[in-house]
Amino acid sequence: MADGFTLANLPYGSIRRAPAAEARLCVALGTEAIELAPLAKRLDGIPPELIDAPNLDRLLAADAIVWAELREALQRTLAADGPPPEASFPLDDALPCLPFTVGDYVDFYSSLEHATNLGRMFRPDADPLLPNWRHLPVGYHGRSGTVVVSGTPVRRPRGQRPGPDGPTWGPSARLDIELELGFVTAGAPNQLGEPIPIDRARERIFGFVLVNDWSARDIQAWEYQPLGPFLGKSFATSISPWVVPLAALEAHRVAGPAQDPSPLEYLRTSEPWAFDIELEVALQPAGHPSRTIARTNARELYWNPAQQLAHVASNGAIVRPGDLYASGTISGSHNGTQGSLIELTWNGERPLQLNGAARIFLEDGDTVTISGRTGAEAGGERVALGQVSGQILG
Repeated sequence: MADGFTLANLPYGSIRRAPAAEARLCVALGTEAIELAPLAKRLDGIPPELIDAPNLDRLLAADAIVWAELREALQRTLAADGPPPEASFPLDDALPCLPFTVGDYVDFYSSLEHATNLGRMFRPDADPLLPNWRHLPVGYHGRSGTVVVSGTPVRRPRGQRPGPDGPTWGPSARLDIELELGFVTAGAPNQLGEPIPIDRARERIFGFVLVNDWSARDIQAWEYQPLGPFLGKSFATSISPWVVPLAALEAHRVAGPAQDPSPLEYLRTSEPWAFDIELEVALQPAGHPSRTIARTNARELYWNPAQQLAHVASNGAIVRPGDLYASGTISGSHNGTQGSLIELTWNGERPLQLNGAARIFLEDGDTVTISGRTGAEAGGERVALGQVSGQILG
């Protein structure tokens, strides 16, 4: 994905040069990671303490004017002079850390195709969508403490699983992936009780990451009624190491799917808030080659990031810098475009054949890698979101 790490992108990350080294705030450019602290003297008007930091936390606490000024200064300086040699090192040698301290975490259910597929599986004699789905972005509050950076192994969770004679306790046998796009918020928190209007979303959405919100379907199926996802979702959520600024994606904003009925006033926006981001999922069983099992596009999402943010804060909940909001599984309408194994195999009816290894759900040793980059529709340079990868441990 380094071919999409251009000056038009400049994603931010937290990187160590060696296992015992301190994490430093960096940007990715080409095949290099560039520490920002050594650039401080070249960046006129940018407070050094903003970038002499281990991660994005200080920048996320600033407002949108500061984000824009830093981005413009970095693009100008790196285009003119390049990075100082002491600041630059190969991306292949970089050890990624969480790019920001995750505050609150919210996971949505924003893909019409995904929600419809699951509804058809589990409610075949009823409307696949529940009555609220087309009226609001359905979501739940997750567990920020188990958000991990790409490359972190994922331990197979244990829990209660349903059975014909009642629940049993043990490792999940239906461990799944969820292909998602997430955004991180920044800027001063709103006051408790003060909503964030949808036309202020640009001031609060800093940038985007790829997300794999691993899911234990058997644990989830037993516990989620009536209050929703809990232990079947909270054991691990993986994110990509590079945060792509919203500004880098401006040329790739597109109109989303038509919404019928029209959303309530607080969820209406006159701007295009869908993103032409091509997404791909690869699965590699231990001892076998990796194979792409799904391709889709984030423009398929029915509920967009601006609507998600406006809905979260519509009751006056506080939105803080470093909060993470994930889209929920992104699925398309054709075979091979579904962002979860439960859909790709239709709940086990159609096992995947992977170079001699069949899969319904994940097995120990499997590695899943999600990658993303903008589509070619806008022309010009494509923007890479990098990858998020994780291996399942028993």
